[in-house]
Amino acid sequence: MEDERRLYRLDGVAHVAGTIDAEPTRCVYNVRRQQNMSLHDRIIPYLERAGLYHLARLNAHWFWLDEPLVSAFIERWRPETHTFHMPFGESTITLQDVAYQLGLPVDGQAVSGCMTDFHMHIEGARPAWEWFEELFSELPPPDKKKLYTVHFTWFHERFRVLPADASEETVRIYARTYIMMLLST
Repeated sequence: MEDERRLYRLDGVAHVAGTIDAEPTRCVYNVRRQQNMSLHDRIIPYLERAGLYHLARLNAHWFWLDEPLVSAFIERWRPETHTFHMPFGESTITLQDVAYQLGLPVDGQAVSGCMTDFHMHIEGARPAWEWFEELFSELPPPDKKKLYTVHFTWFHERFRVLPADASEETVRIYARTYIMMLLST
């Protein structure tokens, strides 16, 4: 070979082929984005009111993920310590970092817990599907739901495009759907 130094790291000590089998590569090749519903101007005020407009904008076409950079971070992530092992030391991502990057508010009470019995806690044990119908004005067909789960395809098929002559109530329903799809992807 003409220039063997090209095969060595910058410090000239270790050969690059020496790390080829050190760890399996875990690269990101594509990312699923919520682009099934267009971000219509009429639902933006509802997203702003919910504090999710910045997240919706990140999801728009102008936001491109740097997949090689994300892959590099994935390769350095250590799940046992929940940190990235970097050449300069360990680092991690805090809730404040995420809030700053995504523009999401993180004040108030945390939303957490097991939701398997959520139907028991909604407005005096009201049936969950009654609550769902009130929020989205209709129920999905039986083949588009399972227990308390609604297939993503139903939202996509039913609410993909906001009608031009939509009433304000219809706009609110589409805004709820957009938020549901945004947070579930």
